Amino acid sequence: MIHQLKREQWLDCTLDEAWKFFSTPRNLEQLTPASIRFRITHLNSESAHIGQIIGYRIRIAPMIEVPWLTELTVVEPRQRFVDDQRSGPYKVWHHEHTFEEMNGGVLMRDTVTYVLPFGPIGDIVHKLFVGRKLRFIFDERYRLCDEIFNHKSANGALHSRSAGVSPV
Repeated sequence: MIHQLKREQWLDCTLDEAWKFFSTPRNLEQLTPASIRFRITHLNSESAHIGQIIGYRIRIAPMIEVPWLTELTVVEPRQRFVDDQRSGPYKVWHHEHTFEEMNGGVLMRDTVTYVLPFGPIGDIVHKLFVGRKLRFIFDERYRLCDEIFNHKSANGALHSRSAGVSPV
């Protein structure tokens, strides 16, 4: 089954500031929960470009770490970039990041389309574990982006919104 996770968040910064931060692969380490033990193992450039290959190691379960290799297949400066898995824990991983100037800040969107390996068994694992884990990772990323970029308004409300995981 094809699954999709969507997030959108308003950032209190300029488009240039958002692009500079999110198109720098090393900053992904700051936005990933410590429990995932995310480590970049290969990086051939410090800024995003089409064809860039990034290698990682991530923890998928207690005491189980796996390598993950992604390629940036689309880079449109100040608008969007896409990373696609070349090898790793998913059968398919396609992650689109978009940025749009809006209301004196930036509306950032993440859309992750993914498929787990092992057919029906992968779907059961998604239901029991993977979907929840991905929501946790992106909820934490949302919180960290909020800390890095946003301020509370006078009434304490944040200028952001998130959506969950859904089958496509």
